Amino acid sequence: MSTKINAMVDARGLPLAITLSPGQASDKAAVAALLAAHPAPGDVVADRGYDARAILDLIAAHGGRGHIPTQRDRKVQRSVDPALYRQRNLVERFFNKLKHFRKVATRYEKTERNYLAAVLIACSRI
Repeated sequence: MSTKINAMVDARGLPLAITLSPGQASDKAAVAALLAAHPAPGDVVADRGYDARAILDLIAAHGGRGHIPTQRDRKVQRSVDPALYRQRNLVERFFNKLKHFRKVATRYEKTERNYLAAVLIACSRI
């Protein structure tokens, strides 16, 4: 069974929260766990895959502001500040740095617990 890493990073691209989810699960399922790990998220920037009213309401309930563009097929489009949305690349760069650790990139660890431990050790190095 495959596993996905879900992460929330700060304004410097350093990890704030890390969770694992099943590979076939939607990324939207991990939002609640990531927000629960960080008490005051502030501005939350995410890509179109996280466009759901429930996610925006969850971010607002935690005291944050969601900056998530709408799917292209929606009738009502939300506007997102382009300068702020560019900061989304911080999480992409974080995942790139994480993949430099061979143990994480090739998934040597077979159990979820050990794999999460390897990811967290790599995060502490970053």
